[in-house]
Amino acid sequence: MTTTPTDDAASSSPTPDPPDAPVPAPQDTAAELADAMTRAIKRIRRRTSERLEPYGITPGQGRALRTLAHAPGCELPDRAMRLSDLADRLHIAPRSATTVVDALEEAGLVERSPDPADRRAVRILLTEAGRSAVERIGQVRHEVAQEYFGQVSPADQDVLLRVLRSAESRYAAATPPRRTAPPGVAR
Repeated sequence: MTTTPTDDAASSSPTPDPPDAPVPAPQDTAAELADAMTRAIKRIRRRTSERLEPYGITPGQGRALRTLAHAPGCELPDRAMRLSDLADRLHIAPRSATTVVDALEEAGLVERSPDPADRRAVRILLTEAGRSAVERIGQVRHEVAQEYFGQVSPADQDVLLRVLRSAESRYAAATPPRRTAPPGVAR
């Protein structure tokens, strides 16, 4: 007698699940990856916040300072970044960027300057204290990253970074911009 593959499988398999047994959910690696990234980001952000607290800087303010510091000509009033551009680069609403800049200005880390090309616009300049803060923030970021990823091999870190950059690039290319200015409106 010849057996069929289903006969072989049935004879060697364990007792079938009862009809009312829950069906296992299919593995959703992308969702698990998103959950793991969310946990990692929360831990890193919390630790960064704790480490920046003695300096009176929040992680959001730190991001704004780093963004300003990396803008070409950030120390020149006519080339400094506009408040609206800062909001765009931080992916936050202009009103939120104003709140962040208010706190940084109050702390003496930035100063506002009128835009010579558009008197309605404001440019943000890093002060000397702001540049020093950017250095401290860089050190804190490095330390926290080492605490979190230090036990991961450099090769695995490279792979993770490459995968995340690829995912971000593909997502950004497929997703329309969050906010656009109406035609003819200067930014």
